[in-house]
Amino acid sequence: MGEQQGPGSHRAQKDTDRHLGRRALIIGGAAAAVGSAALARDELGSLWWRVPGVEKDRTDGEVDFRGAQWVAASSANRRRADRPDDYRIDRVVIHVAQGSYATVLKVFRDPGHQAASHYVVRKDGHIAQMIRELDVAFHAGNRAYNERSVGIEHEGFVDRASSFTDAMYRASARLTAAICTRYDIPVDREHIIGHVEVPGTDHTDPGPHWDWDRYIRLVREARTASA
Repeated sequence: MGEQQGPGSHRAQKDTDRHLGRRALIIGGAAAAVGSAALARDELGSLWWRVPGVEKDRTDGEVDFRGAQWVAASSANRRRADRPDDYRIDRVVIHVAQGSYATVLKVFRDPGHQAASHYVVRKDGHIAQMIRELDVAFHAGNRAYNERSVGIEHEGFVDRASSFTDAMYRASARLTAAICTRYDIPVDREHIIGHVEVPGTDHTDPGPHWDWDRYIRLVREARTASA
């Protein structure tokens, strides 16, 4: 998020396509592209999963990370999708909330907020999942990055080093490691980024006190331990 916009504030940079609905694909255009044989097999598969009415089975309340608590965000703060089949996932975006855990959950459940991340990590390491990884969360302020990433929110403030506890770092690292394993994402700073690094953003999080070297090391350790 950013230090200027308050708790859970992604609102100014929400998806520009949120009113277009889950499927922006024009089926006739896809058919023409298929007929021209211009699309590779993986691209055809991706287009199939974007066709209206084509959806994966899902169970209400199911989580993607073992041990996470399901707390559903408002459906206005996400776009239903079938990732990674319709959109490849190749990034994890790290956010800091500029507020408390309780405040973040409250605003992400507010349909008027028009933004939310997939996960929220509390100072004690507790994790809430608010949006399925299948779906596109409005968290990055950039449509393409929303479609390709999983967003992880952390309670706290960018200007307070005390926000980032050992329990938070370790829990978040285990979560990121699991995501990277699931989607074959390299564990490096090109693929695990801060909100500040999303193109077009004016946010500053996770800020100068976030220890990237420590975090990436913990993610690598967690990935190795789970292999």
